[in-house]
Amino acid sequence: MAVISGDGVFSHATLGATDLPGSVAFYDAALAPLGVKNLGPFGETVVLYGKDKPALLVLKPGNGEAPSSNGVTIGFAAATPAEVDAFHAAGLSAGGTCEGAPGPRGHLPGAYAAYLRDPAGNKVCAYTFIAE
Repeated sequence: MAVISGDGVFSHATLGATDLPGSVAFYDAALAPLGVKNLGPFGETVVLYGKDKPALLVLKPGNGEAPSSNGVTIGFAAATPAEVDAFHAAGLSAGGTCEGAPGPRGHLPGAYAAYLRDPAGNKVCAYTFIAE
């Protein structure tokens, strides 16, 4: 018998942090407009985020090395362009840097997105799709 858990492809995503408190402040702010909340710490070096259950782990890398995410992007689902805009604004206010201002994306029909780098340099975005 096969066990199926959830309807997504991934069980979770992990992002490394050099300054865990700084990254927590960034994700608390940037993800709040998307309905993703800080679910609290898991031990001393991990903070869990999700809507109902942990889906994103922000942590200090276990091997003690600096996190590296060049070429990796984690995308968060947004319900509206306003949520994408709020994600971007909140992330910038909480120490993130702009990697792509909110707006339409020509590579997918109806795509509307914004990109940020978190304080550790991880690339994250928020996406929604609008009728054309």
